[in-house]
Amino acid sequence: MSASTTLDGTLPVAGVTRSAARIWAGGLLAAAAWLGTALVIALLPDAIEVGRTRELAGLAGLIGLALALASLAMPWLGRPGTHVRRAGPWLAVLPLGLVAWELATAKFALLPLPFFASPQGLLEVYLEDWPRLGESTLRSLWLLLTGYLLGASAGFVAGVALGWSRAIGYWVHPVLRLMGPLPATAWLPIAFFIFPTSGSASTFLVALATWFPVTVLTWSGVSGVNKAYYDIARTLGASQSFLVLKVAIPAALPQVFVGLFMGLGASFSVLVVAEMLGVKAGLGWYLQWAQGWAAYANMYAALLVMAVMCSSLVTLLFKGRDRLLAWQKGTVRW
Repeated sequence: MSASTTLDGTLPVAGVTRSAARIWAGGLLAAAAWLGTALVIALLPDAIEVGRTRELAGLAGLIGLALALASLAMPWLGRPGTHVRRAGPWLAVLPLGLVAWELATAKFALLPLPFFASPQGLLEVYLEDWPRLGESTLRSLWLLLTGYLLGASAGFVAGVALGWSRAIGYWVHPVLRLMGPLPATAWLPIAFFIFPTSGSASTFLVALATWFPVTVLTWSGVSGVNKAYYDIARTLGASQSFLVLKVAIPAALPQVFVGLFMGLGASFSVLVVAEMLGVKAGLGWYLQWAQGWAAYANMYAALLVMAVMCSSLVTLLFKGRDRLLAWQKGTVRW
C-alpha cells in the first residue's frame, strides 16, 4: 500500500477535507476488471453459435462505468456507499469468474455442450423467457411463504406448549420423536392422496418440513430458560400468562430463530421436490421442464433465481432477528 493510500483502500481527494472526501481505489480496480471483461467478450470471436454477445458485453461495460462513477463519487454517497465499498472484493472477483466462464464456453468451447451453457445463454433466457420464469418464481415464492408461515406458526405454538407443559410433553413427545425425523418428502404419496389439489398438498409438505425444526428448537429454548427468571417474576406477582408471554418466549427467541433458519432451508428443498409432481408452474416444475427438453441454459437460469430468492429470504430473516433481539445483544453471543 502506497503512502498516499488510506487503510480502507481509498485515495484522498485534493482540496477537500481528509475525513469528508476519499476516492475508492478498490472500486476503480473493480471497474477496470469489469471493463476488461467487456472488452474480452466483445472482441474475441465466439467458437460456438451464441446470441446476445453484444448485450452481455454492454452489461459488463455498464457495470464497470457505474463502479467507476461510484468510486469517484464515494465521498458523497454516504451510507449506501459504505455498503458498496464493503462488497468491493466480490465486485472485483466476479468479473474474473465471468470472463473465465466465457472463455471456457463461448470463446474456446472447452466445456462439452449442451450440458454447460454460456453466459449469453443465461442472459437470453432472462430476456426472452422471463414471463414463464417470472410466473414460476412468483408461484414458488407464494407456495414457500404460505407453507413456511403455517409450519413456523404451528411449530412455535407446539414448541412453547411442549416446553411449558409436562402433560403436553408426555403425550406429544413420543409422537414427535416418531414422526419428526422422517423427511417431509416421504409423505408425498399420503399428502397427494389426502389433499384435494396438488397445491394444497405441496403447501402441507412445505409446512411439515418447517414444523419439525421450529418445534424442537422452540421446545429446547423454553425448557432451558433459567428458573430464577420465573421465581423473580412470581415474587413480583406475575400470572401464568405473563410467565409464558413475557419471560419464557423472549428468553427462548434465540433458539426459536435457529429453528426458523433450519426450517427455511428444509422447506426450500421440499419445495422443489413438491413442485416437480403435479404442479403446473413453479421453479421445481420449470427445472423439470428444462431438463426434459435439454434446455440447460434455462435450468441454470432457474437455479440462479432460486439461489437469489433463498439468499434474500435468509437476509430478511437475519434482519428480523437482529431487530427483535436487539435488547439481548449484551447477553447473547452473536
